Amino acid sequence: MRVKHVRNKLFCRALCALLLALSFPVLAQQPKKIPTIGYLTGSSPSSEAHRVEGFRQGLRDLGYIVGNNILVEYRYAEGKRDRIPGLVAEFVQLKVDVLVSGNFEAIRAAKQATKAIPIVMVTTVDPVATELVDSLAHPGGNITGLTRLTRELGGKRLELLKEAVPRISRVGVLWDADDPGAAIGFKEYEDAARALKIQLQSLEVRGPNLDLQQALQTAAKGRVSALITIRDPVLNRYQKQIADLAIKNRLPSMSEGSDYVEAGGLVSYSANEAERFRRAATYVDKILKGAKPADLPVEQPTKFEFVINLKTAKQIGLTIPPNVLARADRIIK
Repeated sequence: MRVKHVRNKLFCRALCALLLALSFPVLAQQPKKIPTIGYLTGSSPSSEAHRVEGFRQGLRDLGYIVGNNILVEYRYAEGKRDRIPGLVAEFVQLKVDVLVSGNFEAIRAAKQATKAIPIVMVTTVDPVATELVDSLAHPGGNITGLTRLTRELGGKRLELLKEAVPRISRVGVLWDADDPGAAIGFKEYEDAARALKIQLQSLEVRGPNLDLQQALQTAAKGRVSALITIRDPVLNRYQKQIADLAIKNRLPSMSEGSDYVEAGGLVSYSANEAERFRRAATYVDKILKGAKPADLPVEQPTKFEFVINLKTAKQIGLTIPPNVLARADRIIK
């Protein structure tokens, strides 16, 4: 009986060892979890296309292949701000590994909605002044990323506009009064205009249906001699209409992004947005490899593009001074 018992015991041990050995290949074959990135914007797919492509290029440069070793979920608010909290909630429910956004309201909503999901921002506003992060060097919390210094470049844009069109003395600023980021931008232009002794006229518009024609009529009555547009998700959808109205009213226009100049605006001065979003992919990569957003310094741009549309200059009867043309990084003819 003792021998039989020992044999049974040995048989059980051998069977367990065999089953354990057979289970290892099964465990090894379990697919590795593919990280999911949430990309949230306040704009439409067409308005966001060059930024999205910049982000995708950044992922490709780092060896990520969408659908293979990374997934990206896109959500577009289409200029409807009331949709942003719901879209943020979707990403929180999906438990995305990283949330990427270039929209101030979306970044702020995401900060309020989650402390667990890392957030990579590509923001136009000062992230310290708006309390998105504690400091640029040590962001703290779950947010890091890049600034575009869009708001801080107001003075430089006014300087370049005055050099391109020396006769200007009163500039109209077209902005969406429902956008808190645009309100910050208008204040920046006010401060810069006082230093340059240029008068500003506020040309406020409100959604959902923007009365751009009325805004330009107000500009004409106020004897505005140039136009600046503060970019935001709503106005970004009307780039062509804004450019056409400025040309119709023979108004030189300065924009906060080269996409406005490509649509027919006169000049722009800004960081390269596609490049900023390409750089955002490096933050995603670091976070997926274990880095904490709190420890990743916020990056600021070091290069800016000055773009001129000569075709538009001709349409409004403007001759750009040669010294200004020589400073352009790109000229559209």
